[in-house]
Formats: sequence, C-alpha cells, structure tokens
Amino acid sequence: MPAPQRVADVPVKPDTSLVRRARRIDRILAETYPEAKAELDFTNPFECLVVTVISAQTTDRRVNAASPALFAAYPTPEAMAAAPREHLEQLLGPLGFFRQKTDSLLKLSQALVDTFGGEVPGRLEDLVTLPGVGRKTANVVLGNAFGKPGITVDTHFGRLARRFGWTEETDPVKVEHAVGALFPKRDWTMLSHHLIWHGRRRCHAKKPACGACPVAKLCPSYGAGPTDPIEAEKLVTTQGPA
Repeated sequence: MPAPQRVADVPVKPDTSLVRRARRIDRILAETYPEAKAELDFTNPFECLVVTVISAQTTDRRVNAASPALFAAYPTPEAMAAAPREHLEQLLGPLGFFRQKTDSLLKLSQALVDTFGGEVPGRLEDLVTLPGVGRKTANVVLGNAFGKPGITVDTHFGRLARRFGWTEETDPVKVEHAVGALFPKRDWTMLSHHLIWHGRRRCHAKKPACGACPVAKLCPSYGAGPTDPIEAEKLVTTQGPA
C-alpha cells in the first residue's frame, strides 16, 4: 500500500479572488501599455541570448547602442567564440564590467558550439546549463526568441508581484512559480512585459507614482508613493531608465 501523500507535497491552489484580481490587474496593464515588449534589440535567438546576458548592471538603451557593432563583428556563436578578447572588451567597454562580460560571452559562445552545434537551445533545462545563464535569462530567451511561455522575474517583476500581494516570496524562482499559478501559461511572457514596463514607468522602487497608477484601486500597496495625481504624474516616465 503506497504511503500517504504528505501535506507539504500537495500544491496549494491559489485563492479564487486573488486569481481574479491578478488577472484584472494584468488586463488593465495590457490596455495601459499596448506596445509592451522586450526593450532589448535582437533579430535571432543568439542575439537575444547575448544582449540579455550583457544587460546585467546596465541599461537596455546602452546595450542597444553597443550591440550593432558587436553583432556586425561576431554574428554567430562560432565567430564570437573565436573573438580576440581585447576587441570584445573594447566593444563591451561602454556597458561596464566589460572584462566579466567578455569572459561570459566567450564561455557562452564556446558552449553553444561544443554542446549545441552552434544553435541556441529552445528548452529551459538546456539553456540553464550554459555559462552565465540562469532561469531569468532562459525565460527571456524562451518567451521572446522562441515564443514559448516564460516568466521573467527581474527586480521590477519581483517588486510589483509583492506590492500587488500576489506573493510574499523574495526568491526569484519561488516568485516565478507563485505568480505562474495565477495565470494561464499563454499569458506568462506578456505578463512579464506588462509588469516590467509598469515598474520602469510608474511603480518605481523608491517613489511609485500611486496617484497616477491605472491599477491603484486594486493595489494593496496604494499609498507607498505620492497619491496626489499632479505630484504623481511628475514621476511617470515614458520609457525605461537611460
């Protein structure tokens, strides 16, 4: 006779009211940011993977300014794996931490050549085996380069998920699973874009524009920032950080 299942092994079904509120928030954010998408520029899975890796500790706009020259010189994993370190460091210099990022790209490209025949794999379990690639980066690539559902838990996503009361978790993987349980998989990639855009433009870390927030009535953290509409509107930005 099989052993009885432990309570800890039974998945907790999200509260229905929480699911409804979370999905309503996402619908409103979708209407607020109809143009929401990845703000890093790329044309194929390899470029998507590279720009995501080098975007750490810098801004998307700086990466987008540097990436055309990078991919003109090294458009494939084979070319980048054979790149002279000095030239790669020169191309990545404006992004900061260029030595570390150069090392990451050389190892990443070589792994793609050695293990995956120069192709970016389209499975999370394969992507996370690549040097410098964690679940966040893997989900960015899956969702935006392969069209496969993925939740990207960056600092903005995690902050908003907690402010909205969707989870109290701080570990990105636990946040990913908790929020994923509230939404159908087909919505995961666009949900990530909606929260990241909202976090960059209104729901700032230090001073959220609560008085100019389209989901204020649904947010349990309303009041964390200025609630006066005129004062709050001054905090709203039209794009992410420079």
